[in-house]
Amino acid sequence: MSELLPILLIFTLASAYGIWYRASRGKVKAKNRRADVNPLDEREFGGEFGSRAIFIQFSSAFCTPCRATRALLSDITADLKDVKHIEVDAEKNLELVRKLDIRSTPTTLVLNGSGVEIGRAIGAPKRAEILRPFSTTLQVIRNSRGLPRSAKFHSLCARGYLLKTASLISAA
Repeated sequence: MSELLPILLIFTLASAYGIWYRASRGKVKAKNRRADVNPLDEREFGGEFGSRAIFIQFSSAFCTPCRATRALLSDITADLKDVKHIEVDAEKNLELVRKLDIRSTPTTLVLNGSGVEIGRAIGAPKRAEILRPFSTTLQVIRNSRGLPRSAKFHSLCARGYLLKTASLISAA
């Protein structure tokens, strides 16, 4: 029986780590503190910022989830002229990676139009997760207008209605 104890301990620790890892990837964590003191500049990324929102994706050449993230963000920003997606190669921009504390790829930063980080997703996010930093503003607007909470919320996310409220976040 004592020979099985180390194996059982290793299995338990590996399972706990696997559950934590899976639960933490792809979630957008909203920034609690505002970074108005040091907003990010579009010159650092070599791309033009959108006036409402910017998705900055850090990826690497051999990262499979990076391709799925690129497709998702391109799909979200395809019809929205004032929302941009910028992809940054983490291997070629190590100084920027260190400055922004990027620890794995893909990592997606969600910025408002002023360049202030309002959310960060580590791993391949889902559509609802990447739009979550904007959802609290939309819920306030929806509740004040008396609109019902239903599956329409997700269709509004897909159409970009949700991103139109991003300018309110920068004013808050």
